[in-house]
Amino acid sequence: MRLESTTTGDGERHVGLVHGLGADGATWGPLVDRMAAAGGFTVTTVDLRGHGRSARAGSYALGELADDLVETLPTGLHSLVGHSLGGSVLVRAVARLRPAHAVYLDPGFHLALPTTGVAGRLFWAVPPLTLGVAGLLQARKSAALRKGYEPGASELLDRAKERFDSRMAIGVFRDVAHHPVAVEPPAVPSTLVLSDDSPAVLPEAVLARLEQQGWAVRRLPGVHHDMQLEAPDRTFGLVADLL
Repeated sequence: MRLESTTTGDGERHVGLVHGLGADGATWGPLVDRMAAAGGFTVTTVDLRGHGRSARAGSYALGELADDLVETLPTGLHSLVGHSLGGSVLVRAVARLRPAHAVYLDPGFHLALPTTGVAGRLFWAVPPLTLGVAGLLQARKSAALRKGYEPGASELLDRAKERFDSRMAIGVFRDVAHHPVAVEPPAVPSTLVLSDDSPAVLPEAVLARLEQQGWAVRRLPGVHHDMQLEAPDRTFGLVADLL
């Protein structure tokens, strides 16, 4: 599926941005603004299938989302950035897209959800209930954090949620949880950028093994999962040299 995309600027460094679950390309607005102010960038954002202006689909498997990305974005960009689910999709497409550098913001590589034994069977027996409780707790936390966002940032998320095909959520969580990213050398030079919430999507034990395989790691302390919205200046400052 070819995705809806938006390209801003005409700078030499062409950067692609891939959003997380329930967001869309427009939610990168604060970071795109920083890149525009810095100059020298061309920025392309995409709406993953089931998000934003892109079409809904009968299936939302991670491999299919990755194929969409390959069909939509040009190869050989200066950098590609994936946040959360976007990171989990990007890592499955990056070997085909071959950017000079890949940047993963709190990527959904290994969700902290049970997948084996009794705990796994019970959890996935009624995912609307178990994931619903977890989602409610996260929503309360996010609501408090969003009060500190710059003007307009919360509205970007609200509009994205209105256009999001929420039927995909359980399947995506299941796919990410049951098919974690393999611990192996990165296909292209790659940097993980981690917030205080990162253990929920990338446990420290797995992170240590990825570092041994050649993945670079940078941390953004005092910031939560949606770092590009909560702290766009700090986020851009931390990754600007990689873009």
